[in-house]
Amino acid sequence: MTATKERPVLVVEDDPALGRVIELVLKDAGYSVIAATDGREALDRVAEGLPGVVLLDMKMPVMDGWEFATELRSKYGRTVPLIMVTAAWNSEQRAQEIGADDYLDKPFDIDDLVRVVERHYVGKA
Repeated sequence: MTATKERPVLVVEDDPALGRVIELVLKDAGYSVIAATDGREALDRVAEGLPGVVLLDMKMPVMDGWEFATELRSKYGRTVPLIMVTAAWNSEQRAQEIGADDYLDKPFDIDDLVRVVERHYVGKA
């Protein structure tokens, strides 16, 4: 893809190396990316402008993924697709518990990352 999508993908990940890899992969696939290292920072990013999709780590400092998901859904309903990214063994159940649209197990294949983002991305601002 050559043109960048209209709305950014919000990557909420407290591991800087993993966050950077996700950002590079998605930029290469034509997405603009904004990042946050915890749920509080992520809510601030969402308030600045709705992302096309959120990739959400669950275990983070300040505000974890569960708290973020609750706040996101309470403020914005289901207008922002939410993809949980986790190493938990019961990821499908946990994704349902937080109202996620999908989940991605860590470690993940980069092709799977791009596919899940493409499947849920909402591109119009």
